[in-house]
Amino acid sequence: MKIRIGVGLGAQHGTPDAFGDAVDQLEAAGVDSLWLSEFVYSAQVDPLIGMTHALARTTNLKVGTGVAVLPGRHPVLVAKQLATLAGLAPRRVLPVFGLRPARRRERDLFPVPTGQRGAVFDESLHLVRQLLTGDEVSYTGQFFAVDGVSIGPKPAKPLDIWLGGSSPAALRRIGRLGDGWLASFLSPEETRRGKAAIEAAAAEAGREVEDDHYGITLLVADDGIPTGVLATVRDRRPDADPSDLVAANWSDARRLLEGHLESGLTKFVIRPANQVTSFEEFLHRLAEELLPLQN
Repeated sequence: MKIRIGVGLGAQHGTPDAFGDAVDQLEAAGVDSLWLSEFVYSAQVDPLIGMTHALARTTNLKVGTGVAVLPGRHPVLVAKQLATLAGLAPRRVLPVFGLRPARRRERDLFPVPTGQRGAVFDESLHLVRQLLTGDEVSYTGQFFAVDGVSIGPKPAKPLDIWLGGSSPAALRRIGRLGDGWLASFLSPEETRRGKAAIEAAAAEAGREVEDDHYGITLLVADDGIPTGVLATVRDRRPDADPSDLVAANWSDARRLLEGHLESGLTKFVIRPANQVTSFEEFLHRLAEELLPLQN
């Protein structure tokens, strides 16, 4: 199985003024992929616009969303955006979608009928897939309807659409509908159990998620987990030991990554957990400590 390690930009280098230089350094360093989070109330670039810019100025770097919100966006427009990106940069577009924003105060920005977010997600994903694979699509669902529409040329290679989430319902959804899993804030033992749950749900649905389509975003600090990150972890995972979820330093990152490898994960997104003085130095440490694990 292919072990691949990509990078997620933190708040410092994900801003418009720093973004282009970071992308150029990733390309020059031969990093596999760049992943852009959806944080609306921040200075970071919008993930889909950032993907477009990064793909336009590189030739090898793959770019993904890690993770973009699907419910609250019209699936026809989402499919059009993905088809356009895949046509402009074949085999380098890596969409990952989730149910809701990570930040509570941004959840009103993606409105869906009360109590229907999961149902809207499922229907949206179904319609996106039809539009990306069909020549002319007619569909009538509970929330969306189209009649004999086409969004243009289909991607030459069907796009794999990965999903985020770690609740029991999310894991079942990934097994039923997803092409892969991008987890976050989970321990190696939890990703082992999550992968098993996805495999069981996929088997029950008569399908299979490819064995190398399991990954996780891992926050890595330089010297101890920052206070703000600790607060986020305790808010999201009050039951967990932060040292099982976030790397306090680079040797700790290798320990956690190797634990997730043993759990069956093969794709990793490394994000700075603290302010990075030099992005070049960050990439140097990444290459020194973690990239040798790629195959």
